[in-house]
Amino acid sequence: MSRRNVPRWPVWLTLIGAAALMTLPLPDALTAYRPAWATLVLIYWIMMWPGRFGLGTGWAIGLLLDVLQGATLGQHALALTVVAYITLRFHLQIRIFPLWQLTATVFALLGLEAFILFWIDGVAGNPPAGAARWSQVVTGAVLWPFAMAIMDRLRERLERRDARFA
Repeated sequence: MSRRNVPRWPVWLTLIGAAALMTLPLPDALTAYRPAWATLVLIYWIMMWPGRFGLGTGWAIGLLLDVLQGATLGQHALALTVVAYITLRFHLQIRIFPLWQLTATVFALLGLEAFILFWIDGVAGNPPAGAARWSQVVTGAVLWPFAMAIMDRLRERLERRDARFA
């Protein structure tokens, strides 16, 4: 099915909403377990619609996160661009994985993002985020199947709408 007529704005809304979720204040006990929503959503859309979303999307959402979180400018942009590249490069293989392997792959991608952010913090002389960054990787992997199910429904609705009007 051609996805030329599928509107991009709902996807961008999910990406911007995910970035906003990463900046909402949480109680101190829950802050360490906040998943990387923007990364999860970015992985999904690049995996499902690689022709429409890619490295530029990762870079743009990363810059948005840098601005919203007051991080070193380019930190999240670099990390999300690397994650976007790997997802784009292997999207055909990743898509056919069973859910448990897909979840393990997302865990590895989230771990790579956390490592890049950790490395940049070290180079920039920022204090390390500690165990919070790594617990977010685990939380993101645990929530991946639920996030994927929600985004699958949205994607199917968009594709059905496109087929109706084609």
